[in-house]
Amino acid sequence: MKRTIWFWVCFVAAIVLATYFATRIIMISLGHGKLSVIQTISITTDAGNKDLTSLAAAVGVAPGTHTYSADLDAINARIGAVPGVKKSAVRRMPNGNLSVRVALHRAVALWTDDGETFYPLSADGTIVNRPGTVRDDGAVVFRGPVPTDITDITKVAHNIATALDYLEWIENRRWNLHTHGGIVVLLPETDPLAAISTLMILDKNHAILSRDIKTIDMRDSARILVK
Repeated sequence: MKRTIWFWVCFVAAIVLATYFATRIIMISLGHGKLSVIQTISITTDAGNKDLTSLAAAVGVAPGTHTYSADLDAINARIGAVPGVKKSAVRRMPNGNLSVRVALHRAVALWTDDGETFYPLSADGTIVNRPGTVRDDGAVVFRGPVPTDITDITKVAHNIATALDYLEWIENRRWNLHTHGGIVVLLPETDPLAAISTLMILDKNHAILSRDIKTIDMRDSARILVK
């Protein structure tokens, strides 16, 4: 008898809950109730004090919009087109609101093709389409093609940033270093970081980067040629 009573109690409770949730789903789909409209849109990035104005504009959805009329794929595509965005994800939350998470390229250097317009350059060699006309003091600048990892060469090049005009990737295998004084330093294919350290020592002891020379060839580890 008790089992029969519990069966009917559970059965009725299941019917009530099913009816409730079905009603809520229908109301939301028809645009009724708070859960059917977007009240807030949260945007978070992996950068600390990032200006979110351009990202909010790319979302392009006003509070009060029907939650299921928002095309998440289209929103994600617009966000991905914002300069500096590496990847993004847009989710529709259970309360009807939208959550946007964005990963940004982190600039470690600058890139230029004319010496007048400078683009942020990320560590993986991505040129961010957000140019400026001012070259930051102490920034390492690259020209031409760049490899997929410029982290190490950028860190070392920062040590001679005051003399460095730009770095150039030659034949997809080695670097040329151009100074503000017009000297071209041909770095070796293997261990260019050690070559830059040697160049720093030579400049400290002999002011080699201030001399009236055109080329410093460091491609041969056994000797350095100066022209």
